[in-house]
Amino acid sequence: MPDQHTLEETERAMNARVADLALNFHAAHAISSLYRAANAARQHLTNSVLRPNDLTWTGFLVLWLLWIWESMQTRHVAENVGISKATLTGVTDTLVGRGLVVRIPSTVDRRLVELTLTPAGKSLMAEIYPQFNLAEADLVEQFTAAEVDTLTRLLRQIVTSSEDCADD
Repeated sequence: MPDQHTLEETERAMNARVADLALNFHAAHAISSLYRAANAARQHLTNSVLRPNDLTWTGFLVLWLLWIWESMQTRHVAENVGISKATLTGVTDTLVGRGLVVRIPSTVDRRLVELTLTPAGKSLMAEIYPQFNLAEADLVEQFTAAEVDTLTRLLRQIVTSSEDCADD
């Protein structure tokens, strides 16, 4: 198992390893911190809310999308969650087996399948989403409301910038 290092130790080690390269260290540190923050948040939310409800991160994301949008074609679910269609098939099989999601074949094109929550899926999301949000709030409780707003704005800018780069 690899050694665990703090963010500061990792940044120092990276600086030492690549000091002779022409790099934008501010960008590297920002994105490294973003990555580590995302992983830490995901782990906290998984351990505190999802695992006790026998859900994986990916399964929760699928349920959340379907809860928000009512239903969605499988290809769009996979794209939004950031997984392959093959991975989505396994996740969907699990959620269908638990009675949380149903597949609705297209009447126009048999290759297309829509996913939607069952009443049990909607009930589960209504039950666990407030718990999930409390765990989210735990992660930002040390910030003021203005700092959270600033963080949110800056993270949205990264998302927009990333989407713009993908369009190029």
